Parts: sequence; structure tokens; C-alpha cells
Amino acid sequence: MKYVALLSGGKDSCFNLLHCARNGHELVAAASLGPEQGKEELDSYLYQTVGQDAIEFVGQALDVPLFRRVISGAAVEQGGEYGGRDPAHSEGIRGDETEDLYELLVTVKTHHPEVQGVSVGAILSNYQRVRVEHVCRRLGLTPLSYLWHRDQEELLAEMVEAGMEAILIKVAGIGLTAKHLGKTLADMQPTLIKLNRLYGSHICGEGGEYESLTLDCPLFKSRINLDEVETVIHSDNDFATVAYLRVKKATLQPKIATETNGIAAPPLLEAQFLQIQDSLSASTCSSANLPAKSIRGIPSPQTSSQRKIGNCVSVVNVQRDLQSRRDDLPLEDEVRECFEKLKECLAKYPLTLTDVANINILISSMDLFARVNAVFATYFGTSPPARACVAADLPAPVRVRLDCIAFAETTPSSRQALHVQGLSYWAPANIGPYSQAIIADERVFISGQIGLIPSSLALPSPRSLALEAALSFQHVHRVVDALKTNSGGGWAGHYQSIVYWLVDAASVPPVREASVQFEGDAGAPTLFVVVPELPKGALIEKQVMLHTGQCDIEEDDGTVIRGSVVPSFESGEFAPASGEAHWEMSSFRETPSKVALVCVRGNVSGLLKQLRDIPALQDLPSAALSIRLFYNATKTQAASSATALIQDLGSAPVTPIPCRHLASRKGDDWDYAILATCTR
Repeated sequence: MKYVALLSGGKDSCFNLLHCARNGHELVAAASLGPEQGKEELDSYLYQTVGQDAIEFVGQALDVPLFRRVISGAAVEQGGEYGGRDPAHSEGIRGDETEDLYELLVTVKTHHPEVQGVSVGAILSNYQRVRVEHVCRRLGLTPLSYLWHRDQEELLAEMVEAGMEAILIKVAGIGLTAKHLGKTLADMQPTLIKLNRLYGSHICGEGGEYESLTLDCPLFKSRINLDEVETVIHSDNDFATVAYLRVKKATLQPKIATETNGIAAPPLLEAQFLQIQDSLSASTCSSANLPAKSIRGIPSPQTSSQRKIGNCVSVVNVQRDLQSRRDDLPLEDEVRECFEKLKECLAKYPLTLTDVANINILISSMDLFARVNAVFATYFGTSPPARACVAADLPAPVRVRLDCIAFAETTPSSRQALHVQGLSYWAPANIGPYSQAIIADERVFISGQIGLIPSSLALPSPRSLALEAALSFQHVHRVVDALKTNSGGGWAGHYQSIVYWLVDAASVPPVREASVQFEGDAGAPTLFVVVPELPKGALIEKQVMLHTGQCDIEEDDGTVIRGSVVPSFESGEFAPASGEAHWEMSSFRETPSKVALVCVRGNVSGLLKQLRDIPALQDLPSAALSIRLFYNATKTQAASSATALIQDLGSAPVTPIPCRHLASRKGDDWDYAILATCTR
């Protein structure tokens, strides 16, 4: 695509251009924001303003039009989100410096309507990423952020190796002094690595330790020569010197064009996930002969239901009104009906859609996905919920079924979102109306991850279960790592439930073996579910809920401290005369977060009574915030057993989920399975 480069003049904004070129994008313009004439630097939360006296030379070196704008706004909104979660109030914030970027890019689009993307050099700053992506979304532009969450030591080495000549133009970190100004990245590489080892300083300056100015890179048509500079000492103390270079005179030196396509992309898979790919590649499996369609539906509850436990509310089994037998109901109206019902249920507590942390969507065919998604997008603004969407054999005339968990926030930081919308090498961008993950009440809801290649948002070609599975494992892992950084870290994270959505029962054994080998999956109730289709024709989708492991702990003297805890994992079997059952549970002693999985085969009458005889499961119906009832819709007995169980559960919040095959870590071909998220 054709794109505009956001330029600070620094190493990151220029190096990202090389990766844009490597991925086939065409640079047509550059844009930069800076202080008004006469001011050399602003205390901006969002922009690098030092070195603006040389930015014109960077634009000329790139040989593209440079659009500039003075920063007139301030950091009005300084939180982790920008814009409202309610779509009616999700636009920009008047007076905020982010709106200067919006106006600048409006100008660029006016002159270059062909622009579709924006190059962004962000590496670690969520503050910057969130605001740039908000502006891009409003303008229909795609952020190109190939440096996002890259390892900084590797990144600096790649910059030096690629021939990037950038100098330190400002220092403001421990161990850096005015004598380091003007030194190149190659000169400073050993020092920056040493300071990282000693003090934890960011090697690429992501903590504001230094700023840089690019004098040459392979995309430049000319090299920038600094003919006259002056060192300005802003402050000097024992902790850190703050100083910068004032560029008084510079010239351009024409140069011979250099190749830009030799730059390397990082490996698609990290070592531990490459092992998963190799393990799956070594497995042989042939397609299972499953019925092409369910042979029996299940009479689901006629109405949606909800339950509130603590600060959490679940709303389950949201679907169209079955008393209205309109077969000609437009799909869009059916989706709106579902969301209006969801809003009514939440309003009883009182909550709104902005409080939803996670939402699951079943649709009767993936052919409906785009139309469902278009309506879905109208109900959410900034920081939408995490989401999983799969096709299921829903009983006609139902084409859409929802369930969700919402959270009543007690503090601004009690709900946090990770919604990365830029193309990168990190993990798939969620350009659609859902976040990669939401943290609420220390639970972490991860959106279902399919095996997309992050830089292109395409599935591997040719189709490969091994590569798709390895990528889905890696995507979940990287999302969790990014969340830890985004939320300030300090927590380990423990998987509490995993659902592997698959389209072929023959995929279960190799994926199950990979899950057993992967340390992150250990100790989590895990279900393997075969459905007709997944988004984009994917072969696997991994959906995870985890807990940060953080909670308030009361000590012997009554003092309450914030501490780290680890869940316990229990499992067992019971085999009545007419059936078989297996259960798994992850729970904490110190906090009420618990997930239970019960898998059943055969006619296990009085299941709830038998569960009450198991201490770990005896309170499951009353403690369950949300129950997802998976049943094998190809089996007559499974459907009727699931129907009876729904009746036995009474007022418990249940969403029936028809599927074509069910398996767990220790069993295959289950008739039905209960996956219960509990909060007490």
C-alpha cells in the first residue's frame, strides 16, 4: 500500500521505513509535528521534538514531500485509553495534542488521497501506539509498526548492520553525559548494552534515556552532514545529565543509491514455538470421517439469562426471539436484536456494553462473518472487549448466539485493554472491533487466536496445521507478555482455561500432544472442540483465560498486602454404570477465581447430584458465573442428555454450544462438556 511516514528524524521512525519497503509498501509522503518557531523542544508526552531543526533535511533526504504542523495541544488525556468506549463518544478529545496529528494526517490525505497506511516507529510505548492508532482508525488508515515489541538489543544490532547512521542528539538517562552527544549508534552500542545490564536502561531509549537523529539510511537519496552544532546543557546532576545538540547548519550530500531489500525480518517463530511446529509436522493424521452436519439440534432456553457475583456479571444464551418465526428476518436485524437484548440484561445491574470484558459469538456459517462484524462494530468504541467467533451448527432459524462476561470497574485501572491495530511482526493486528485481551478483576481474557502471519494478516500457504498451531500458541504467549509490560508487570499469569477450536477431529491428537509439551498450558482445564468453520478458513483457534496471580492477602496481624499466588490443579474420573465422566479444575485458595471442566460420555443420570459428592465441584451450579455447555450435536443421546442437564441446572447461566467432536486431555469423543467460570 502507499503510505505516509511519521517522522521524528530519529532512528526508529527511519528504520521502520526499511521494513515498510521490505513488506512491499510505497512511501509517498512524510509528516512531522514540532514546536512553534523559536522553541527547540516541548515537554510532549507523545512526540519527539528535539532535532526539529534538522527534520527538513530528513524529508529532503527521503525525496518525498514533507508536511509539518505545529503542536498546539497538550496532554489532556493522559490515561491508558484515548477516546470513549461508547461509539457515540469515541472521537478525539478537544485540546489534546493527539488532535494535532489528526489534523496533520487530514492535510496529507487531502494532498495524497491514495495514502492508505502510516509508518510508526513505536517500539514499546503503548501511550504513543494507542493515540496513533486512534487517529488512523478515524481516518481509515492502517498503522505500519514493524518495530513493535521487538527485542531492543536485537533491534539496535539490526540498525547498525543495515547501515543506519544515527547519532545521539539528546541524553537524559543514567550513565549518559554530554560527551555522548554526536556519537553514532555503532559507537554507542557497547555502552547502551552495558547500561542495560547495570541499570535496566532501555537499549533503544524507550524510557527517554536518549533521542537520536538519522543522518543516513539505505532509503535516503542524500546523506545529511551536520556542519555546525552546539551543545546545550539543560540540567546536570549526579543522577543524569540532560543535554542536547542544537543543529545550527547542515547540508545534504548526494550519494549512490543502496539496496533496501536486503534487510532481514525477524524469524516468524521463536525457538520454543518452532519446536511445536516440528512436533506437529512429525505427526501424521488423516481427516476424520465426521457427519457433515448435526443430526439433531438442542432446544435451548427460550430466553437469555444473567447472573451477578461480586463485580462480575454474565449474560448467556443471547439469541433472536424464537417465538417470532420470521424466517425472512434480515441477518443485520438479528444481530441488532441480540445486542439490544444484551444491553437490556446489563442495564439491570446497571452496566453497559462498555463494561463487557469478553464476548463469544457463534454464527451458523462463516459466510455471515463480515455482515455480523459490521453490525458488531457499531456497538463498541475504544478498548472493545476480547472476542472469539466460530461457526456452529445452530438450530434454525437461529444464526447468531452470544454470551459475555462484564465487569463493574471500581478504579480506572481495574480494567485494562490491549488493542493493537498496526501491522507488525509481533502478533496479528486486531483492526476489527475487538481487543487482543482485556484484564478485569485480575482475570485476563484473550481473544481467540488463529495462525495468521502478523506482517500480512494472512494464513500460511499452503495450509499447514503445524504452522498455524505454532503461531496460535505464540500469539497467545506474546499477547500475555505485552499485557505484562502494558500493566507495569509484576505478575506471572496462570492459564485457567483453554479451548482449542478445530475443524477436523483428526487434528485433536497432535494438537493435544503439543499442548501437553507446552509448559504454559500445564495446569489449565483444556477442551478440544471441533466445529464446522473458523475465521478466514483457519484450521485452529486457541482461546485462553488466565489469572494474573495477583490478589489482596490478609496477614496474621490483619494487614492487607498485594501478593502473588499460584493456582492448584485437580482432576479425576467417575464411572457410573451407564456412563463415564472426567473432570479438571484450576482454583486458588486465596481468591475465588475458579474454572471447572466436566466431560461426560453416556447416560450419566443425576450428574449434578454426583458432582456434589466431589468436594472440588460440589458448589459448581451456584458458584458458576457462566457455564458453556458444549455438546456433540451429531449424537442423538448427547443432545437429549444436554437438554436434560439444562433443565436440571435451573437458573444457572448456560449457553449451549453445538459441536461435532469433543475431546479433553484424557479422553476423546465425549458426548458433552461443561466449562464453568466461577467466582466463588
